[in-house]
Amino acid sequence: MPFSLTRIRTLLLDVPRHAKVAYCLFRDERVPMAPKLALAGSLGLIVSPIDFPAWIPVIGELDILALGILAVKVFVEACPEELVREHELALRRGDSVWNRDLSRLVAIARAGGRRAFNRWGRRSAPGRPPASPPELEDRSA
Repeated sequence: MPFSLTRIRTLLLDVPRHAKVAYCLFRDERVPMAPKLALAGSLGLIVSPIDFPAWIPVIGELDILALGILAVKVFVEACPEELVREHELALRRGDSVWNRDLSRLVAIARAGGRRAFNRWGRRSAPGRPPASPPELEDRSA
């Protein structure tokens, strides 16, 4: 099967969509446990230290990518169609589990970044002596 730009573009657009739908379906308690276990096993194999054809240049990395794409695609196809449609519609509307979890993650990252920036800003403010650890402060005063 020869590579074509149309096929590659379709693949690149479908992979993120399938991954988001798979995430939503994986979090849905109505999805049977068997497809969830198959997906978790496949993804576990991908991140495991056992690397089967790693000695083959380029192909060694592509097998992991192909297995991941295949695992997600098979998982989505194994789920009930009405649930897949429900989650696809929620993704299009922007109110899916994926969207909620992503916005929570972004909010946590922003809050952590703000805290780190504020701490850094207090320590390096011009004209202000650096804060000393409480153990080193003079307690006789």
